[in-house]
Parts: sequence; structure tokens; C-alpha cells
Amino acid sequence: MSERKGGERGRAANHPGAVTKDGWQNRQLGELAELRGRIGWRGLTAKEYTESGPLFLSVHSLNYGDYVDFRDAFHISEERYVESPEIMLQEGDVLICKDGAGIGKVGIVGRLPDSATINSSLLLIRSRKCILPKFLYHCLSSPYFQKIVNSRLNGATTPHLYQRDITEFPVVLPPLPEQRRIVGILDEAFAGIATAKANAEKNLQNARELFESHLQAVFAKRGDGWANKRLEEIAKVFGRGKSRHRPRNAPRLYGGKYPFVQTGDVRNAGHVIETYSQTYSEAGLAQSKLWPAGTVCITIAANIAETAILGFDSCFPDSMIGVVVDETKSSSTFVQYLLQSFKAHLKAQGKGSAQDNINMGTFESQRFPFPSLDVQQRIVVILDSLREETQRLESVYQRKLAALDELKKSLLHQAFSGQL
Repeated sequence: MSERKGGERGRAANHPGAVTKDGWQNRQLGELAELRGRIGWRGLTAKEYTESGPLFLSVHSLNYGDYVDFRDAFHISEERYVESPEIMLQEGDVLICKDGAGIGKVGIVGRLPDSATINSSLLLIRSRKCILPKFLYHCLSSPYFQKIVNSRLNGATTPHLYQRDITEFPVVLPPLPEQRRIVGILDEAFAGIATAKANAEKNLQNARELFESHLQAVFAKRGDGWANKRLEEIAKVFGRGKSRHRPRNAPRLYGGKYPFVQTGDVRNAGHVIETYSQTYSEAGLAQSKLWPAGTVCITIAANIAETAILGFDSCFPDSMIGVVVDETKSSSTFVQYLLQSFKAHLKAQGKGSAQDNINMGTFESQRFPFPSLDVQQRIVVILDSLREETQRLESVYQRKLAALDELKKSLLHQAFSGQL
């Protein structure tokens, strides 16, 4: 008997994150809490959602910080709610997503605005007296537990956390007074981190808005000598991309040496497209066209009115327009800034259909304001300088946000390895 217990202690000490502080125990989650999930849907469908009544939570409610958010929850009838008394929520319940895109996300129930229950993608974890709900929540949010979650998912065709696996999750459990101390430290620290993140995010937004405001001001204050021109008038080449995505031909079009830029690449580029997500073969090039570096790309379907400059020779589909600018009349950089300032106006013209798109005719007939080349060059210098400063500030604030996230992970690691 003593030999078996000794073996168990040895295995516990080998758990990731295991600690040896006096009074701390290595336990399984199922010993410390009740785990309850919705058993299927019991015939419940989205058609049965109601305008009011008990709240019906999904993983979306775990996207807003520590506490479960009820603002976008669905409603079901009282009859459907009482069918599953085992998952009627109480204050202090911890929820974890066990299916879908949000797998591993965790939230704790604070004040309940109404009766509430969960859908089948969530698992309810209700603490027993030996563990504080907030301690349990922080434990499940820690890098240690998220690492265990990821280990269960690696290689899985359909990611899913099974209730039996969650029941066996190892928990390093200190005495209740120590739990209260740790929770107090973490809550205070995380409140400060949340405030710092909110300030950094606001500063990041302010930096972007400053550039946008200046961009709009430049093209709103037009002086003498500005002329309204169509894009074709300042271009060497102006037209739509080419590609035919027929299923039987598609496989042989891809995987070659020719970059193939798509609408998502334009949206994610910022000012210059420097990466691409697909390539064309010789067969792909034969049914398309290689546009030169410096071409201004404009999306007219999916993510409409997004613009960026090609940083390399590339093909692109007919959901995009290309403008090869005539350097004697303008520059790619000026045209890209100009189109950015018109983005809201152009997007408004693409609304109203099942999928937003802008007709090619819009760009064939739309006139844009162009000053002299000297004025264009001065505008580009000003906007380039402001864009560089904006990017510098964005980088500073994004690094700060990343550092705050790492600080939170570090504190959680310390808490559950007995170092806090």
C-alpha cells in the first residue's frame, strides 16, 4: 500500500508546474469541482430562440475579460430552461469552451442578470468548498492549463475537449488562506494590467486616427490648380485583374513561381504589399497577367475599396483593379494616399447587394482631385513622414500590449508554481 502511494507522489511531482510547498496538494479537477455539460441539444434548435426569457450562453460570452458577458446572449423559453436543471448557472460558476474555434477559453460567472444556462459547446465547472471559484478560474486561465489543453488538441481532426479529460486535469491546490492571498494579488495586478492595456489600446487608436484625420484634411483643402481626373487619365495601364477559378482547372494553376495576390493580401498590407498567400504556375500565368511592382491595387469585391501598392511583380484576380501610374502625371504613392482618403465614399457605393462590390464602371467614371506634380510630391513627403511616425507609435503600443500579456502569463505561472 505504501509503495503505491509513494508511486502516486512520484507521478504528482512530475506534473508540469508541480510544486512542493508545505500544505499544497496535487489533485485532479474532478475531486475539487462538479463538471456539468449540456447533454446534446435535446431537440433544441435556433428556431426556438425567443425575444426574452432565460439566457442561453455560447462561447461568445467568454470574449470580454474575466467575467462571463451576457449582453449578446440568446434567450430560450422557461420550459426549455427547466429541462436541464443541472446546468442552471450560479454566481461563481466557471465556464470553459470544449468545442469549436474558442476551445480552451474560460470565464467566471459574476452577477447574474437573469436565469441562465449554456449550450453544448460549454462545460460548467462548479467549485466545491475546498477551492475558491476565482482561484479555480485563474488556474484554468494559466499557461500551465492552456498547455495541457493544447496537448489534448494536437493532431485532432476535430478539436474537442472531453469531459473525462477535463475531470483528470491535475490541479496544484494550496490551503484556502493561501488561495485567498493569491487571488487577491492576481486580481489587483490584473486590474492594473487591464487599465494599462486600455490606455495603450486607446493610444494606438489615437495614433491611427491622427493619420486618418490629416489624410482627410490634405485632400479636403484643395488649392488652385487642382483638376478632377479619372484614374485612366493618369495611368499607363488601368483595368481589372484576370483569373478564372474553374474547379477542374484550379489545381494546375497554383504552386508555381509567380506571386498571386488576393483581396485579403491587399487588406492586410497597409501601404505596400510585401507578402502573398498564393502562387501561380505557368498555366496560371497563361490565363492571367503579371502586373509590375508599383501597381496600385484596388479591391472591388469582398473587402471593397481597400488599396495598396504592389511591392513585386504579381498576378491578381478580377476582384481587383490595377493602376500602373504614368510617372509624368502622378506617382503610385500619391494615388494610393488619394484613394485611401476616398475609401468611405467608395465603400458607400458598394453597399446594398448580397455581397458588397463596386462595379468597374464606378472607377471608370469616378473623378479624383489631382494637383500639380510639385504639390503631389510635397503631399507625399508630408504623409510619408506622418505615416512613419504613426507606424513607430503603433509599434511602441503593440509592444507594450504584448509585454502586458506576457506579464499576466508570468504572474499566473508564478501563482501556480508556488513562486508568488
